[in-house]
Amino acid sequence: MKAIVVGGGIMGLSTAWALSAAGQDVALFEQGPLPNPLASSMDEHRLIRHPYGDHTGYARMIDPAYEAWEEMWRDLGQRLHAPTGTLALTGNGADWADRSAASLAAIGRPMTELSIADLPQRFPMIDAKGVERAWWIDTGGELFAQDIVTALVRHLEQRTNVRLHASTPVRVVDVEHGRIVTQSGATHAADVVIVAAGAWVDRLLPSERGRLVPSRQVVVYFRQPEEARAAWSKGPMIIDKTGEVGLYLVPPMQGRGMKVGDHEFSRCGDPDMAREADAGEMAPLLARCRQLLRGFDAWQIDRLKVCFYTVTEDERFVVEKRGARGWVMSPCSGHGFKFGALMGRELARTIIDVRDAEAHARWAAGLEAQAPT
Repeated sequence: MKAIVVGGGIMGLSTAWALSAAGQDVALFEQGPLPNPLASSMDEHRLIRHPYGDHTGYARMIDPAYEAWEEMWRDLGQRLHAPTGTLALTGNGADWADRSAASLAAIGRPMTELSIADLPQRFPMIDAKGVERAWWIDTGGELFAQDIVTALVRHLEQRTNVRLHASTPVRVVDVEHGRIVTQSGATHAADVVIVAAGAWVDRLLPSERGRLVPSRQVVVYFRQPEEARAAWSKGPMIIDKTGEVGLYLVPPMQGRGMKVGDHEFSRCGDPDMAREADAGEMAPLLARCRQLLRGFDAWQIDRLKVCFYTVTEDERFVVEKRGARGWVMSPCSGHGFKFGALMGRELARTIIDVRDAEAHARWAAGLEAQAPT
């Protein structure tokens, strides 16, 4: 079988990895260089964690996701992940952490509730202002995103059944007949075409416009005093839902940066426009950092990074059959990277084994407990 993959981010590369490992011929097309610095995947790190609010389907997927990453580490010859544990905080009337704890208890992955009074003693870099309940789970950690994508490109370059077409924009996708036309006018055909084009997906598949919406997101990297950086390099990831901001904190593991972001979606922006940001955009987030993090006034903004998610109204993934020979692959909504290896592996299996496409779509949307068999 011959497959065409459009898009060289984590989803497209993972699907190419899984298809080629199963002996299929793969041609991957990316509009920019490989890896592309504008891709959503290109950041120092992404989080993997079990707490998922009411989205029990995605909480169930985390263990299979870890298994898929282990398969990828074996092929890449390196483990691009660091464990941190997960600290989930809630307050100001918000209850995301509480719902996460209830959901995980129901599937046999219980969290431990921590005393608010004891929280600063266990994690002395944290001030508990605004926190009403705190939950801990030993699982969770960082995936070194841009290193993973770079390693995948190098790995695929060595496979004889893979052709990588960098800086080759695709102009037309024909999901009915399994064809694409590049900007240069060249036509390529295959048994299946998978469109994993991230924030540009609706330009290739106009039917997805309005459903898969580009969302401009800004994250902050900080320079810290040496003592603070040393403490945080052994610290937890934090997901802080206090009703006003959706703060997530990524500690500086293995020499990477200290990053803080806001999970609230902008649901606007053009991924082709200049990616500039200023600290004013992050004022509510920085204000929450000042409340939550001890010694924050000594931190300095190192850089602001703008990236684009592709989000749906309900934050569920879209991995669906289109036409006789096409698939749209958009497992994103700001929480997809952690499932990259799993999504690629399972889509490859569904395509090769002709598994039920509708069942696959329901599983990817977090509505089924297991991938189709």
